[in-house]
Amino acid sequence: AAPSPKMMENKVFMSFTFYSTILILKMYVVAIITGQVRLRKKAFANPEDALRNGGLQYYREDPDVERCRRAHRNDMENIFPFLFLGAIYSLLDPSPAVARIHFFIFCVGRIIHTIAYLLQLKAPTRSVAYSVAQLPCFSMALQILLATTPYW
Repeated sequence: AAPSPKMMENKVFMSFTFYSTILILKMYVVAIITGQVRLRKKAFANPEDALRNGGLQYYREDPDVERCRRAHRNDMENIFPFLFLGAIYSLLDPSPAVARIHFFIFCVGRIIHTIAYLLQLKAPTRSVAYSVAQLPCFSMALQILLATTPYW
């Protein structure tokens, strides 16, 4: 079904949709990178994949593959809650400029976090990126709670 014209007029929701799509695409890129590192390092998670690519000796873990997997798992632990919070926050009729700043900060923070994770950048780059990205999530969560407390 095509999006309703009213939803397409919601500048906050459209901004949320834009940044959410960027983040989902980023997650796909990390998944592709993980697969490429598996192939390059010949470190397969399943015996059938190892057999297809040289033998059971390649049914093993590799530190570089595990780093990619941890980056991807961290994305799932943080981007999925953002998708929920951002969607609900968009329904609260916030200022489009303020909402865009929330979404932008989270998106940039997550991109920097992933780059820092995969390239093993010097600490505390990854931790700072993670923390900065959490700020808009906490802000949105607080605003959602304040808006919904009369209904609990």
